[in-house]
Amino acid sequence: MTKNRILLAEDDELLASLLTYRLEKGGYEVSLVHDGKQVKEYLGSHMPDIIVSDIMMPYFSGIELIDFVRNELGSAIPIIIISSAGNEENVLSAFELGANDFISKPVNISELLIRVGREIKLV
Repeated sequence: MTKNRILLAEDDELLASLLTYRLEKGGYEVSLVHDGKQVKEYLGSHMPDIIVSDIMMPYFSGIELIDFVRNELGSAIPIIIISSAGNEENVLSAFELGANDFISKPVNISELLIRVGREIKLV
């Protein structure tokens, strides 16, 4: 049985390491990128089963990522946005562009694992 593939886009090195470790321990294959340029490069040659992305990243925000995936790639791949900038405007923008879920930082890892699992099963 193949593992579900997660593209994790997070520029905070410590949080990225923690999330990668816990997601891999949860049985997922994780590809980690740290900025928007790396997101575009990755999606140019790979299609993960789900994307988990910070909203605030260098070069390309999580909001721009949603727009890119939905409109330029034409993909319905599930996208979960995580952010410390959990204000109503960011949440609404993320959902309006097609995000599947939004989690505020600090991230509850157990909750993230449940939400990732739920979104992958819906695909």
